[in-house]
Amino acid sequence: MKNVAVIGSQWGDEGKGKIVDWLSSEADVVVRFQGGHNAGHTLVVDGITYKLRLLPSGIVRKNKISIIGNGVVIDPWALLEEIDEIKSKGIKVSIENLIISESANLILPFHKEMDEIREDAAGKAKIGTTRRGIGPAYEDKIGRRSIRVMDLISKKNLNQRLETVLLHHNAIRKGLGKNIFKKDKLMEDLLKIAPEILKFSKPVWKKIYEFKKNKKKILFEGAQGILLDVDHGTYPFVTSSNTVASAAATGSGCGPNSINYVLGITKAYTTRVGEGPFPTELKDDIGEKLGTRGKEFGTVTSRKRRCGWFDGVLVRQTIKISGIDGIALTKLDVLDELDEIKMCVAYEIYGKEIDYLPAAVEDQLKVKPIYKSFKGWKSETKGIKKFDDLPENAKVYIKELEKFIETKISSISTSPERNDTILIEDPFKS
Repeated sequence: MKNVAVIGSQWGDEGKGKIVDWLSSEADVVVRFQGGHNAGHTLVVDGITYKLRLLPSGIVRKNKISIIGNGVVIDPWALLEEIDEIKSKGIKVSIENLIISESANLILPFHKEMDEIREDAAGKAKIGTTRRGIGPAYEDKIGRRSIRVMDLISKKNLNQRLETVLLHHNAIRKGLGKNIFKKDKLMEDLLKIAPEILKFSKPVWKKIYEFKKNKKKILFEGAQGILLDVDHGTYPFVTSSNTVASAAATGSGCGPNSINYVLGITKAYTTRVGEGPFPTELKDDIGEKLGTRGKEFGTVTSRKRRCGWFDGVLVRQTIKISGIDGIALTKLDVLDELDEIKMCVAYEIYGKEIDYLPAAVEDQLKVKPIYKSFKGWKSETKGIKKFDDLPENAKVYIKELEKFIETKISSISTSPERNDTILIEDPFKS
């Protein structure tokens, strides 16, 4: 029995939703361990599209338990709206198949407002956040003034906690010339929805221990990608949580030895949403073509994604940082019509060649990609389920990519459909 962590090896949007959904056919439990409703996972099952933001991807499968861990920040109204949305498509969501950590921190309306205030005030220096209050909520968590799920149980305690957090926020709002945030209406609104949230609330660390003891297979589902990690990403153009595989342990309440295989989801080219460095970005017709064929628009925000060639240097770097055991290569079919395909194999900066992305953002913006070129295959790969059936030039590209990143490719996705996947190695059994 193996437990698997699925993480993005790039800037997110690698296609984790489909891969997690596909793997969850073998898993018993699927756990979201970080991020908030800024991360969207799109699943296509039997022609029906599901766009998930907070709910784990396992929710669309019968007889699976989905968990939202303590490392996730939860907008309670957004979560209830998402539950209603998924129910309207025939998916069952109940206390039998959904568990929310009692320790998870809440995103409240003043977090969203603060996110917007800061982004608007930053001008050209904006980070490119989704303006959903994720960052400010994590700040309150670290500042020990946050409202957690468990705080909804007691009206007296909730009142005290709101006093504490609003003392901080209203001081900042006054300094920025904004109106102070009133507590009473928020208190009323939270108490109104509290029963709907609390019915799912349990000590997740205890449940995971029980699942492990009973030999259940657990799938840890990451959001965003390693290059958006607050410690290891392209800081400050990052998210507000740790997106590396080790965050699965702290974000759910189990030891690192609970994760037996780390699967890195990797797009066959590269995309990025928002601001920040992007060495292989293409601002030409090829970039537009990749975006159009790949339908590169954010699941949550509908923002257009920036597109570029596959950056082998970055993926090799994230593999080492996160201890990735195997790669699930996605969206290979998007490259089908290209005459030539390029892969970044090194950078040039200050007249020198380097084999990693520097930590300083000033240097990250200055590096120039050094490419290796491949002939395109100019034929359709969509829906192919066997490696031997791929075009020869596609096989060459995949094998060279695998060799360069120094990690085996365990699967290849050839369309958004659940079953259009070439399985080379099963993470649960390898």
